[in-house]
Amino acid sequence: MSKPAKKLKAVPKFRSDEEAGAFWMSHDAAEYLDLSKAQPVRFAKLRPSTATISLRLPQAMLEELRVLANEKDVPYQSLLKVYLAERIAQERKPARQRRRASV
Repeated sequence: MSKPAKKLKAVPKFRSDEEAGAFWMSHDAAEYLDLSKAQPVRFAKLRPSTATISLRLPQAMLEELRVLANEKDVPYQSLLKVYLAERIAQERKPARQRRRASV
């Protein structure tokens, strides 16, 4: 015997995104939406948020980075992000994999 369907509440109309955000922060979506019908979705065009930072580098290091970036025909900030991402990925690998790669 199946369970009777739960009666869902009507989703109110919102005047702004802020009002909608405040509502959903204080209410359970399961009371308003049939989550069993939810489907995964991809937002392919969204870009990760970025933050501006100030980074002090030795002048010689910055010049080397600019020369390398010029050789690769990319902006030096982009090249720096690639180098940082590669190193972070390397550091995140389990220690056993790092040891095997260095042998």
